[in-house]
Amino acid sequence: MQTILRMIQNLALKHDKIPPELIREKKIKLGLRNEDGTGVFVGITSKGQVMGYKREIQGDGTEKKIDLDGELYYCGYNIKDLVRHQQEEKRFGYEETAFLLLTGELPGREHLDIFSRELAERRHLPLGAKEIILNRPPHDDQMGSLHTTVSAMHLFDDNPNSTDIKDLSRQCIDLIAKFPTIVACNYLASSGRGKGLPDLPHPRDDYGHAENFLYMLHGRKPDRLTANLFDMMLVLHAEHGGGNNSTFTVRTVSSSGANSYMAICSGVASLSGHLHGGANEAVEGMMENIKANVKDWDDDEELARYLKRILDRKANDKSGKIYGIGHAVYTRSDPRALILEQKAEAVARKKGMEKEFELYRRIAALAPAIVLEKKGKVASANVDFYSGFVYRSMGIPKELFTPIFAMARVAGWSAHRIEEIVQGKLIRPSYYSSLPWLRRDYVPLALRKSP
Repeated sequence: MQTILRMIQNLALKHDKIPPELIREKKIKLGLRNEDGTGVFVGITSKGQVMGYKREIQGDGTEKKIDLDGELYYCGYNIKDLVRHQQEEKRFGYEETAFLLLTGELPGREHLDIFSRELAERRHLPLGAKEIILNRPPHDDQMGSLHTTVSAMHLFDDNPNSTDIKDLSRQCIDLIAKFPTIVACNYLASSGRGKGLPDLPHPRDDYGHAENFLYMLHGRKPDRLTANLFDMMLVLHAEHGGGNNSTFTVRTVSSSGANSYMAICSGVASLSGHLHGGANEAVEGMMENIKANVKDWDDDEELARYLKRILDRKANDKSGKIYGIGHAVYTRSDPRALILEQKAEAVARKKGMEKEFELYRRIAALAPAIVLEKKGKVASANVDFYSGFVYRSMGIPKELFTPIFAMARVAGWSAHRIEEIVQGKLIRPSYYSSLPWLRRDYVPLALRKSP
């Protein structure tokens, strides 16, 4: 058996690894990326717009990528303005943000109150869903648990396969409301704190979306500063354009006419990958490695030497990546990271974590120049660089970092799903063949030689 497995592995490597020269010859946009790393336009959306560069025509007629300070817009509204006003008005903002993404318009007070009450009423899980959570085999894979439970939610929908706009809206609002409850119940069940139905948390209708999750997770009402900060984290992660991997996956699956539960599950599956949703966990692991191997955290030269070792694949996990530094679109800055850095500093002061936060800040300042020197890329700290630190300061376990990302992003996924169904075009790109021959003659089994 092992011989066959090794043969299959070797043949897969032989046939599936594509020569770089073939990619250049055929002008393949591998990963739907242009040669300079920018994304290929494959659709149009009114939901999120991510800006980190622009293209300018040069004197010789060629296009050049110009790096910019990053900007992020939700339905035309700058994320900085959304967060600033929500914070200045000392109110929770995720409900407003979800309404904006689903409808394209900011709600008035009356409609916001109605929408918030609707979310509150839909947070409760059916008894059957709780039994599924409790009866699944024990494990600690929180994204796998989330995927399983969300998939099972179609069992409790009388019309799960409808793509009528009224059913799409109902299903999406229902999933946005239930994600925090599912994440909290899954974690408590797997950690041993929820062994039976009475142990699983019950959401409270009088708490906001963010406040309610922290209450279910910790069993007590969070302080206002923590709840507001967590709410802001959900707002910052709620949407990021149609091109990020999980949202594009949701749109692709939605374009086939698949139901809402399958489509949203595909987003969860995509986000589980370490190159997408798991980045903040990777940052935390890297920071633990740096803290253990750099003696003087205040010595920029020692820090820089170690960061170069990481890029040279000689330190940390030998991946050659400084996690949390760099982004597919943002170059000079990630607006979400800039907002989060300020809030992380306030949390660090409150929690007595100033020295650790200063280490994060030093690395965020040193790494871009090192990446530019070693790889020739303009890079900066992204939102994942600080998010794990902030979650940890709230007492949130590392296993929940990515499920919380999904809990926030489900609003964006839902908005893009509805938009994709309305646009109604099956996503079906083309692939060139990598085989050097046009066709192969079939050889009868008795005459074949083993490869």
